[in-house]
Amino acid sequence: MKTFENTELCFPQLLNSSCRKIMGRSSVSLLIYFTLSFISLLTVTLNLMVIISISHFKNLHSPTNILLLSLAVSDCMVGFLISFQIVLIDGCWYLGDIICTLYVVLDYVITSASIGTMVLISVDRYVAICYPLYYPSKVTAERTKMCVSLCWMFAFLCHSLLLKDSLQKPGRYNSCFGECVVVLDYIGGITDLLLSFIGPVTAILVLYVRVFVVVVSQVQAIQSHVSAASLQGSVRVSAKKSEMKAAVILGIVVVVFLICTCPYFCVILMAEGAEVSASSVTFLLFYFNSTLNPLIYALFYPWFRKSVKLILTLQILKSDSSDTIVM
Repeated sequence: MKTFENTELCFPQLLNSSCRKIMGRSSVSLLIYFTLSFISLLTVTLNLMVIISISHFKNLHSPTNILLLSLAVSDCMVGFLISFQIVLIDGCWYLGDIICTLYVVLDYVITSASIGTMVLISVDRYVAICYPLYYPSKVTAERTKMCVSLCWMFAFLCHSLLLKDSLQKPGRYNSCFGECVVVLDYIGGITDLLLSFIGPVTAILVLYVRVFVVVVSQVQAIQSHVSAASLQGSVRVSAKKSEMKAAVILGIVVVVFLICTCPYFCVILMAEGAEVSASSVTFLLFYFNSTLNPLIYALFYPWFRKSVKLILTLQILKSDSSDTIVM
């Protein structure tokens, strides 16, 4: 009977019932390890800055920032999930079947909630730009919190149902010890693809095309009337410019999101649901999106830079720091 060398097995003591390690060059594995570790640490750190900023400073408790908070929470959790992919660099899973199932379900839930938040951001900008008179009364902080909560609840319930077989019997699809496999059936895969990718991406594109058309028309209107504007008119123009700037910035966030996630989903679709290697470019790009979002905020949002400075200098520890005006 043929046996494997101990050094090639995930669990040498189990002999032929153990999975085999992925035997690659140590230099490549080391590079992947440090790359994923750096992305994980940077992602968690930057998104924690966003979470603390929006949660702590009352001045930032706007509907749009609540959506950014939801996105930062999902991105921060992605940073933690990358650490599990580091464990899988050699192709072996050492944390048991229950942790494997919870990890995969959480991965699905976070991805779905993140995409759902992107749809909510698109709706927020659509209402703010296309129906500005209704925005203050229709889009409130409380309604936004409710929508975010429903988004996360739907993502959790939906994928708990789609993956209920694996939740009921963890490890049922593993072919050997040291493997982490959770499988969606054909109907579940199609449902997940429609709910987590095709449907949301279609909604995002439709809404932002509409927003783009309106923004272009408003810019042209502002340019033609700005010279004749009165003081009151100047205030209105300033408000419009602020809303359009927010739309552009969040549009960049959405575009970067689509650029980072679409290749991953396309590979998954073409591979008929196969797992994507942790060393693949599409996989790294998919997770790196969670790192890019707070960098975009730092580049375009002065309030984020100011709040990070207050956090790093420990000014937020003062009793009245939450009332600080950062916008």
